Amino acid sequence: MNDVAVIEVVRKSVTVDCAVEEAFRVFTADATSWWPVSSHSLYGDSAKEVVFEEREGGEVYELTASGEKGHWATVLAWEPPNRLVLAWEVSPSVIGTEVEIQFRPEEEGTRVELEHRGWEHVAENAPAKRDDYADGWSYVLGTYVERV
Repeated sequence: MNDVAVIEVVRKSVTVDCAVEEAFRVFTADATSWWPVSSHSLYGDSAKEVVFEEREGGEVYELTASGEKGHWATVLAWEPPNRLVLAWEVSPSVIGTEVEIQFRPEEEGTRVELEHRGWEHVAENAPAKRDDYADGWSYVLGTYVERV
C-alpha cells in the first residue's frame, strides 16, 4: 500500500478579453511583457526576458542582460492555442510538479485555467510550498490579466 499523502492541486482560473489564440500567444511568446520577474523569478530585477521554447521538450527560462539563464520548466505538451503542460523545475523544492494551462473560448473572451499538481512528489514541506504557490499563481495570473 502506498502511504503517500495526496495534496490538493492548485487550481486558478481567469478570463481575459481576447481570442484564444491571443491569450495563448501573450502567455507564452510575450511572457516578458507580463511576468512579474522582480518578485517571481530566479534573478529578480536582473531578469530581462522570459522565454518559452515553442515545442514539446522545449525549455522555459529567464535571461539576464548579461546572458545568465535560469531554468524554470520543461515543456511536456505544446498544443497551441489550447493547452500547454510544463514540468515545473524552477527550484529544487518543487521538482516533480506539473503546471497545465488550458485556454478555452467563452462568449466574453478566453478562460485561462491553470492547474499545478504533483505536490506529493515534493520531498520537504509540500503543504506549505503548495500554499505558497497557490498565492503566487494568483498574483502572477493577475499581472497576466492586466497585460491582456
